[in-house]
Amino acid sequence: MATLLYRLGRTAFRRRWLVVLLWALLLGAVGLGAAKAPAAGGAGTSFMPGIEAQKAFDLIGERFPGSDADGANARIVFIAPDGEKITAAGHRAAVDALVSEAAGGPQVDSAVDPFRANAVSKDASTAYATVTYKVKADDLTDASKNALEDAIGKARDAGLTVEVGGNVLSSQPAAGGSAEVIGIALAALILLITFGSLAAAGLPLLTAVIGVGISMCAILALGSTFGLDMTTGTLASMLGLAVGIDYALFVVSRYREERANGHQPAEAVGLAAGTAGSAVVFAGLTVVIALAGLSVIGVPMLTKMGLCAAGAVILAVLVALTLVPALLGMWPNAVLTRRTRKQGAATAQHAAGGRDNGGTRWARFVLRRPVLVLLVGVAGLGALALPAAQLEMGMPGAEAKPVSTTERRAYDALAGGFGAGFNGPLTIVVDAKGADDPKAAARTITGEIERTNGVVSVSPARFNPDGDTALFSAVPATGPNEEATKDIVHTIRAARQGLEKQTGATFEITGTTAMNIDTAGALQDALLPYLTVVVLLSLVLLLVVFRSLLVPLKAALGFLLSVLASLGAVVAVFQWGWGAELLGVEQTGPIMSLMPIFLVGIVFGLAMDYEVFLVARMREAYVHGERPAQAVVSGFRYSARVVVAAAAIMIAVFSGFVGADESMIKTIGFGLASAVLFDAFVVRMALVPAVLVLLGDKAWWLPRWLDRALPRVDVEGTGLTDRAAPTTGPASGDIPAQTSVRI
Repeated sequence: MATLLYRLGRTAFRRRWLVVLLWALLLGAVGLGAAKAPAAGGAGTSFMPGIEAQKAFDLIGERFPGSDADGANARIVFIAPDGEKITAAGHRAAVDALVSEAAGGPQVDSAVDPFRANAVSKDASTAYATVTYKVKADDLTDASKNALEDAIGKARDAGLTVEVGGNVLSSQPAAGGSAEVIGIALAALILLITFGSLAAAGLPLLTAVIGVGISMCAILALGSTFGLDMTTGTLASMLGLAVGIDYALFVVSRYREERANGHQPAEAVGLAAGTAGSAVVFAGLTVVIALAGLSVIGVPMLTKMGLCAAGAVILAVLVALTLVPALLGMWPNAVLTRRTRKQGAATAQHAAGGRDNGGTRWARFVLRRPVLVLLVGVAGLGALALPAAQLEMGMPGAEAKPVSTTERRAYDALAGGFGAGFNGPLTIVVDAKGADDPKAAARTITGEIERTNGVVSVSPARFNPDGDTALFSAVPATGPNEEATKDIVHTIRAARQGLEKQTGATFEITGTTAMNIDTAGALQDALLPYLTVVVLLSLVLLLVVFRSLLVPLKAALGFLLSVLASLGAVVAVFQWGWGAELLGVEQTGPIMSLMPIFLVGIVFGLAMDYEVFLVARMREAYVHGERPAQAVVSGFRYSARVVVAAAAIMIAVFSGFVGADESMIKTIGFGLASAVLFDAFVVRMALVPAVLVLLGDKAWWLPRWLDRALPRVDVEGTGLTDRAAPTTGPASGDIPAQTSVRI
């Protein structure tokens, strides 16, 4: 691999104008495709095939033709001024006027008067009207929305507080542009401090932005075809930007090092591509495998997120291996340190080789007290991981939105006026095809569910045209994300077998609340198997790369520590509310169901990134004759600053997304930032050197039969060590006749 990438790097250097032109054409082509593509539609109704709530939802669509749970709807909530009642003549007139005007609006199917539908709270302070449309929310015209907003405005002018739930006027989360700008600005500052050169800092940023631009344009161009939404694009941009900067950073850093070793520009580019590029390929491969592996969970939304993010990572790798060398060919000396440019390569190399840096000093600190560092690190991460044992998963809805949104205020008003469970009714579909008397069977089931402890009301059952399927709703006493609501669902389902024997009919529960409960349960059950597969995969991949039994085991255990500590931090903040106000979290509760599995997949890839970039340099020194302890110091000499900068960039990029309005993006941004912090600065920078020095030569032991059986990927670039001595003449963009490297 090292030789192949070496040749690729030199080719990109030599054909730099062609390479830059091809990338520019690709960016232009996908940009034009994104501009011409139709707007992305809905992602579909089948969120998680196989769970009961989804089966019941599909059954409703089959037995009740024409009913569309995805149709546009607005639940308009009216709140009377303090001390007054919504039933007062003036307020009632305002409500009636709004309902009448809404009913005559474009694309409206019906508007239900709250006074006729018994949709007034017991204390008469609150009422709600439901407006349904003939089309889905994505197909609503601006005229339809404006007509509803005008009617609402008139009711507010009459003195009522009016809030709107549903999907007609729902606020959309920001696309994440401000978060990306913040991340790029912080990354630029970190790169400038690390490299001390505007060109060296700017090149990784430029190439990463180009990669993300291509990724996002491709997602927009394919959005209508594959149902890719805004959340999918935000996550792809988050990862694409972070790894794009990091991968280019590693290549540029190695190029500067090779130039300081006396190599001419073309040879230095080839060697950087063959060594750092090999690590980039493997690190990118681990991220891609982890993200693509999310497709086995069986959640279409999660699959789309994973595959889009994986595509962004692949682009970041290709950019680092081709565009970065091409740009280095255009400005071969611009990214060098001022000392290298002024003093010359040989002088700079001698000065650098005889001076300790922060990485070597830290490594020696750890090597003097490895047991203490190991115990403190493991104990600290273990303590942070404890809250993960209390992880509760769900799908927060309007209650998780900021109070500045009308959906959140409508949710709170309905909960206050009609009870906490009103916002999460259970929809029950009775399949009475096998019953002798379908109506009697439906009455029996309805009565049994109404008597269930925790159910406050049940609506009358309505039948489909064939008369063999009934549909009704049950309102629990507790909110959609409370454990008591989950217990009610389980209690009702537990009674199904007895009711089926008694009536000859069966039933299933669906609705948003049941769908979220079933999804959370399925994903929680899938978390441990997925984590096991990811850990086993890491063992195999690292076994191939490092040709060692204990190094992969140590890496996998470190990954487990960092991901569990990160999950613990997420639970403490977003579920328990510790410091939630500081992050703008207005409502704590269950963690988004998709988040833990997605976090595991991403953190696995990122953890292996740092493992490869740091330990590969240690192995490189070890296989060239250095003792284990000295190899650790050498690895930190060359890689510590770059790994620290890469981790800081990742943290900066991910932290920028904590300010997003979308709850899932905020949670994932925090989880990823904390995971990188724990993994890079505790596991890789402290626990790894402590373990390696304690293991000594045993860390790199591999049975001979296994050594012969494993493929050789040569991440360290040992295949490039037979080249001739480096030249130390004047810097030039020309390719020297004979050059080599001493790795």
